[in-house]
Amino acid sequence: MSIIPTKTKTKHSHGNVENWKSTLKLKPHLTGWQLPFHISIPTLSVSLSLLRLPFPFPFPFPIFSSFFPSFSRVRAMRKPKQLDGTSITRVRSLQVLAALAILYLFLVFFFEFPLLSTRLSLGNTNPGPGGGAVAGSFARAVLESAPIRPVRRNHPLSTLDFSKLNTTSSQLHRIAKEAWRIGTKLFKDLNKPQALQADRPNRTEEQCPHSIMLTGAQFSAKGRLMVIPCGLTLGSHVTLIARPYAAHPEYDPKITALREGDKAIMVSQFMFELQGLKTVDGEDPPRILHFNPRLKGDWSKKPVIEMNTCYRMQWGQALRCEGWKSRADEETIDGLPKCEKWIRDDDDRSEESKTSWWLNRLIGRTKKVSIDWPYPFAEEKLFVLTLSAGLEGYHINVDGRHVTSFPYRTGFVLEDATGLSLNGDIDVQSIFAGSLPTSHPSFAPQRQLEMSPEWQALPLPDGPVELFIGILSAGNHFAERMAVRKSWMAGIRKSRDFVARFFVAMHGRKEVNEELKKEADYFGDIVIVPFLDSYDLVVLKTVAICEYGVHAVSAKYIMKCDDDTFVRLESVMSEVRKVPASKSLYIGNINFYHKPLREGKWAVTYEEWPEEDYPPYANGPGYVVSSDIAYYIVSEFENSKLRLFKMEDVSMGMWVEQFNKTLPVEYIHSIRFCQFGCIDDYFTAHYQSPRQMLCMWDKLRAGRPHCCNMR
Repeated sequence: MSIIPTKTKTKHSHGNVENWKSTLKLKPHLTGWQLPFHISIPTLSVSLSLLRLPFPFPFPFPIFSSFFPSFSRVRAMRKPKQLDGTSITRVRSLQVLAALAILYLFLVFFFEFPLLSTRLSLGNTNPGPGGGAVAGSFARAVLESAPIRPVRRNHPLSTLDFSKLNTTSSQLHRIAKEAWRIGTKLFKDLNKPQALQADRPNRTEEQCPHSIMLTGAQFSAKGRLMVIPCGLTLGSHVTLIARPYAAHPEYDPKITALREGDKAIMVSQFMFELQGLKTVDGEDPPRILHFNPRLKGDWSKKPVIEMNTCYRMQWGQALRCEGWKSRADEETIDGLPKCEKWIRDDDDRSEESKTSWWLNRLIGRTKKVSIDWPYPFAEEKLFVLTLSAGLEGYHINVDGRHVTSFPYRTGFVLEDATGLSLNGDIDVQSIFAGSLPTSHPSFAPQRQLEMSPEWQALPLPDGPVELFIGILSAGNHFAERMAVRKSWMAGIRKSRDFVARFFVAMHGRKEVNEELKKEADYFGDIVIVPFLDSYDLVVLKTVAICEYGVHAVSAKYIMKCDDDTFVRLESVMSEVRKVPASKSLYIGNINFYHKPLREGKWAVTYEEWPEEDYPPYANGPGYVVSSDIAYYIVSEFENSKLRLFKMEDVSMGMWVEQFNKTLPVEYIHSIRFCQFGCIDDYFTAHYQSPRQMLCMWDKLRAGRPHCCNMR
């Protein structure tokens, strides 16, 4: 049996065109099925549209007979039609188009359909018996060989709409609006080609002198600061010749408290400090060594020597030498005790002890002769102090005698000590630094970035995540961000349940912004919040963290921390998961009934905060909120209803308190979210320098979550 065509005439909207309709007829002399070699114009149009072929107009053409022999026999039955040259050209053109269409179909069927089948097989969670393993292995092979095409890419710019700021509500809102205007302009300037291709000024490397010497007058003219361009190295030494001033009355002493009825206390002290002048621009330099002899005025009423370190205005654990020699079982520094003994006013130097010592000498009993020296500094008496850098710490000799040694703290190295300052009651005669390094270390903050794919962030996950961590950072904190990437952030980089991003505002210096943009483009873990950065506007970054957490990653929980905070993520999440998922959550080191300071550097005016108490709030270095609280904050901000306060942690406590009026919030307090430094079994540790971050990460990976340089 076969199908043979029957020729009919039809009228089409495009004109009179021959059309062929097929009818089924029994033909015993033909074998097999013979298909029509022409199709109707509407049928061809629909077929091509279903196949998504680029033919916008219908036309009849004999394509099948040109390519398949079975259709040639049928075509031979037709009466040939005389065609002119134009018609022949038209037919040839149509045949070329038809050939391209068939090639397109070939590519679709043989290349696209297998990929479609693979996607469908990946979506089948219940494969048939025996087929799951094969399909799964094939799917994995395809995915491993194919390039990764992330559905959601990283967002380098915060989408928080600062135009919603209500400039009539408070002075802070007006400042924020102006900072946003300036910051937006700075960010746009970064994207201009001329900004990226601008000629950089020639940066000449500073010379590294082997020694530096200043007279007292030169030292005073330089603001009592000696710059050591390349820092110190092993064996470097500093020699100071000076004379302490006589004690003078102080009415507001810092090293003791006035007794009742006293108006002043006599004080004589000076501070000899090694500072890290090139650590971070625009911030107080860290005090790598703070050497503070207190001749008079200490709270103990005795002459003492106190040594310490300070990082971001946070002092470490002080080492005090009070005239007693360090215990024999106490650790030494390069074999030297931390504190030597000197004569104290309360020493028991009775005549009996002196007599027994002389008798022992007379009867031949040998005994090591010990000499007791007075306190090494005296008012208006010249001294020579030498500080030297050893293997394990700094050693200080006065007038040729060892007085004290101070161990190196984990957060600092010798090359960081790029400045020497002297303050207090001291008259400097001369100062000399020798055996200095002659090679220049890398001090430029951007040079501390390691441009390695190992530290690049993955694209955002396709679905929701359990925890989003927003890390507050300043534009010039290149070393801090790199330390976070290489420490605790490395533990979550490959996870699909956790996402971490740095939130950075625009810096006042153009070159810092340019380096920041390069860093953001390469690592993919920085969200730029386009406003000019300042301490009072840090709260805007917190709002941006909430907005990113609920809109960009759809996180269940949102954590905020600083770039000098070390986070034990698994411990934090264990604490968070103790609360049922259905409850609103606010967890951290929570302060209750705190009052604003009305005086001093951190004073808060009544205009800024008229209430007498702050609401319960978690300390800013590390806290977690549930997503419903974050969504409420973003919604209030977008509706111009969110009250802003310059202390971001207090602001969060205020917002949570407002949310708590509609839905109950589970407040969880834990001192293991450490505000000042690090404690044993911490959740978070604050004020950690980049080197401390790496030290803590090494300990944590070894199964020992211990602090580095506890303070």
